[in-house]
Amino acid sequence: MPPETETSRLSEQGSRRARARRRTIGFLATDSTAWIGGFVAAVCFRYEFGLTAGQLARAAACGFLAAVVHVAVAAVRRIYSGRHPLGSLQEVQGVAGTAATTAMILLIGLLPADERPVPASTPLVGGALALLFMLTARFTYRHRRDLAMRPDVRSSNPVLLFGLGDAGQGLLRAMLSDPRGRYRPVGALDDDPDKRDLRIGGVRVLGGRRDVAEAVRRTGATTVIFSVANADAALIRHIREATLQTGAAFKVLPPVGDLVDHRITVTDIRDVQIGDLLGRRQVVADMQVRTNGLTGRRILVTGAGGSIGSELCRQLMKADPGELMMLDRDESALHGLQMSLTGRAMLDGPELILADLRDDEEIRRIIRRRRPEIIFHAAALKHLTLLERHPGEAVKTNVWGTLSVLDACQDVARFVNISTDKAADPISVLGYSKRITERLTAHAASRFPGTFLSVRFGNVLSSRGSVVTAFQRQIELGRPLTVTHPEVTRYLMTLQEAVHLVLQAAEIGRDGEALVLDMGEPVRIADLARQLAEQAESSVPIVYTGLRPGEKLHENLFGTGEVDTRPLHPLVSHVTVPALDPMEVSGLNPYDDAEKVAAQLALLCGHPAGPVHTSSVQVPLSR
Repeated sequence: MPPETETSRLSEQGSRRARARRRTIGFLATDSTAWIGGFVAAVCFRYEFGLTAGQLARAAACGFLAAVVHVAVAAVRRIYSGRHPLGSLQEVQGVAGTAATTAMILLIGLLPADERPVPASTPLVGGALALLFMLTARFTYRHRRDLAMRPDVRSSNPVLLFGLGDAGQGLLRAMLSDPRGRYRPVGALDDDPDKRDLRIGGVRVLGGRRDVAEAVRRTGATTVIFSVANADAALIRHIREATLQTGAAFKVLPPVGDLVDHRITVTDIRDVQIGDLLGRRQVVADMQVRTNGLTGRRILVTGAGGSIGSELCRQLMKADPGELMMLDRDESALHGLQMSLTGRAMLDGPELILADLRDDEEIRRIIRRRRPEIIFHAAALKHLTLLERHPGEAVKTNVWGTLSVLDACQDVARFVNISTDKAADPISVLGYSKRITERLTAHAASRFPGTFLSVRFGNVLSSRGSVVTAFQRQIELGRPLTVTHPEVTRYLMTLQEAVHLVLQAAEIGRDGEALVLDMGEPVRIADLARQLAEQAESSVPIVYTGLRPGEKLHENLFGTGEVDTRPLHPLVSHVTVPALDPMEVSGLNPYDDAEKVAAQLALLCGHPAGPVHTSSVQVPLSR
């Protein structure tokens, strides 16, 4: 540490100690004066202010003695040592206990005396008055200090808080204790009628959701902060629209699931995100995921550089695995992943594995040498339209790549295959290929001693290539938002929810199953486009392009014949998946005509997609 820095630190510590000493001396003097004044006042009340000089002197002397006893008792109880925050309930209890002890000592000393210097009631009445004076001094000091800690009116923005639950009150107190903060609370709103006219730190509840415009006008607030930690989408949208109509800015407090690791602070406030407006908050909060089954285990994540894979790796790191192996064929993605995990990207650690699922021998060699106990299989091609044009790529990566991993998993304790809702009654190449991976995983469950299962979920918000990412890019380029159909709907979930489901599956999933998250109601993509367009700085039109080959108007979570059962978690459904012998997929010819390849994939799912020419089925390739 540089000498000047050390000097500055020592000087600051010395200054703090000096302030603490001055405060202690000040309260000692105040408390001593309180006892003298309390005793004098008690005697005055007893004699109805008809005191002689001698009685007054004896009352003052007894008060001084009480002050000495009080200091001695306080030293034993250490109430001046800073063990309790000033003005806190603990300090009030400490001061009250010390005052009561002092009064009892003085009373016990007075009662046996034949000639008492003061009436016997004086320690009790005087002690009560002294305690009142002492607490008043502390509350006054605390009030002045709290006022000094508030944000500066000249440099802060006046804000309204909507929601004064635990999260809102925590945020309010954080704002009121930040003198350099950029937000200064001037009022609050809450729908709870029991909180009407409630005041916290001088900030008053001014009404509910219908009073946003009036509260902004009365207080001059320039920002409304939505501080309900878990709220439905309709309420968020309503408050946002009411706020924007007044010309004020709208901010939100993140879902409580994002805040569990620390106290709420002003830095948690952020701009509204599309996930907030779609209401995917309560599901994450309700999913309590245990990761103790991952602690100390050797874990492999394929597709680790992708959106799901990288977030999965970040969450797995918190579970303290024995070894986390991250495999991907994209070296740039691995570079970014290592940077996000460790803050450095030297690419020289054994945790990063550069390999391609299509290299069967290399995948087998890696799993045999590194011996993972748990595998999360997130690697896949996922762009529906491209795979419709190039179904052979889906065969080579999604189908055969998954088979390469499964074939090497004889000694794996748990294998989690990440699938999609498009695998339920599939009509696209993507859906066919992912349904086949579910069935191959179920077959492995019947062959190997470990637990093999699949996880099925919908579109992930803000993942690479997602509809939200595409819309945001179109807005940045100043182009219209392209929606396939006015009525098209999709199940949407946040990246956090998707990873929660994968981790939940690793904990509760059973052999051969596919687990499906309760994703609420499907979202109209046109509504999603409108929400994003409203947040844009300029007007953005919406253009409808028509459904593309392989796209459904509405997705299904469950296929024909699948039953929604939830035996272990109210938000997770378990469906049985029929096994598929790997020999069936080894006969696929990825180089055949695209329509024929798609038809072959459909047949393997049990969903014919048109005429299939048996001559197109080739002799199994060398795998």
